[in-house]
Amino acid sequence: MEIIDIFRKVGPVIWPLLLFSVLALSVILERLWFWFRILNQEKETVNRILEAARNNWEIARDIARQATDQPIGRFLYAPLSQPISNPELFRLALESTAETELAQMRRGEKVLELVIAVSPLLGLFGTVWGLIGSLESIKIGDLGTEATAGVTTGIGEALYSTALGMGIAIVSLIFYRFFQALLVNQVKIFRKAGNDLEILYLQSPPDLSKSQSNLAQPEVIVRDSTEGKFLPPRKRTQNKFSEPPEISDSDRSDSEN
Repeated sequence: MEIIDIFRKVGPVIWPLLLFSVLALSVILERLWFWFRILNQEKETVNRILEAARNNWEIARDIARQATDQPIGRFLYAPLSQPISNPELFRLALESTAETELAQMRRGEKVLELVIAVSPLLGLFGTVWGLIGSLESIKIGDLGTEATAGVTTGIGEALYSTALGMGIAIVSLIFYRFFQALLVNQVKIFRKAGNDLEILYLQSPPDLSKSQSNLAQPEVIVRDSTEGKFLPPRKRTQNKFSEPPEISDSDRSDSEN
């Protein structure tokens, strides 16, 4: 019955406040699970990839590809997945992937910002609404009598909505700042891991290109339809526009005469 009494005292603003509290709670729980999985495996993943990159870039690429379920794994795998060995492309892949991953880490921030900003205002609105109802019930003739005792009770009940709205905003603000601190720490980790990987790349650039220059070209077989036999490919005739024709000695003597 106590919860029902609180709902009655808060008034009609209890429903939007409940909606905001559910939104904030869902975002907080989802972000806590998200950060727990990241912080639990991130350091080990970075060390494994960097240690493998010092010896074999292909092994480092395989380890990074297996860790693509983590933001740091996708961040380090992006430059290693490029087939062309280019320092500019390597850095561009790191920077673009870092922006994408950090943007994903900010998911839910707008919801918490909305709850922090609107919940206290809803609480104040409920308080003002309750005060209006309490003051309207006062009659001039009842001033100074026991009839005004119910007015003070109504004012006290109207303050419940303000307290509830501020409580929701305070809890949301605490977790919002906590997630912001984790995000700042992730920026430092991404920058350090990216710099270490780029230094290793500049010291010994990997050759991860899938070159097809070493593949043997298939030999073209020409079939003689008249004899039903397979003949080797014909030699390419000389292009008369590529090289000047050779002049024999007899032709040279005739031209001199």
